[in-house]
Amino acid sequence: MKKTPPAATRPVRAQVAHPATIRAFQRRLIAWYQRHGRDLPWRHTRDPYSILVSEIMLQQTQVQRAMLYYEKFLQRYPTVEDLARADEPAVRETWEGLGYYARARNLHRTSRKIVDEYDGRFPKEPEQLATLPGIGPYTAGAVASFAFRRDAAILDTNAARVLTRFFALSPEQQTLRFLWSVAHQVTPVGKAYIFNQAIMDIGATICVARTPRCAVCPLRPVCRSVEKGG
Repeated sequence: MKKTPPAATRPVRAQVAHPATIRAFQRRLIAWYQRHGRDLPWRHTRDPYSILVSEIMLQQTQVQRAMLYYEKFLQRYPTVEDLARADEPAVRETWEGLGYYARARNLHRTSRKIVDEYDGRFPKEPEQLATLPGIGPYTAGAVASFAFRRDAAILDTNAARVLTRFFALSPEQQTLRFLWSVAHQVTPVGKAYIFNQAIMDIGATICVARTPRCAVCPLRPVCRSVEKGG
């Protein structure tokens, strides 16, 4: 039985834009990513454990810093079984320097649950992944789409900012529930993997928080904020 997703992530009945606008958004974003996407180590694997390690590290850590610890952690614990067999002090020692140590504890607890309850096999659906310790809706969607190519939406800070600006969402629309609804609407069937990577990258490199680089943004010709003079 599938677990009912949290209320904040359930789609609401509101079409954010005309389908043609959504298709233009998807097409331009994916085309840009194929030329300019970041080359990150966790993008060279489909192993759900390795992807989960990266996503947990990235929850509170900048990409460049996480890269310094990612390979080190996987060298020490190359498989989910290796991590599950480790004791907590050893895991914390390997995590030393990344901070927010609850992340390491949850990752360790998840590894043991995967081994004990799932026979070492990760669940593939975001609803199941979200039941594991320390895995929220975003991380569940990321692992499902990146490791298993599921049509799962994601919503991190970067994606939320891109969606808010592109669709010129009003303050009343900028609720977690509505933003998740938009994320579900715009994630293309069969292309969630590349689309999710793309929306995070453009939010991290072009549609940044303080000084967005609108002049070089591939979404500019169809961006509603530009149309409204925002």
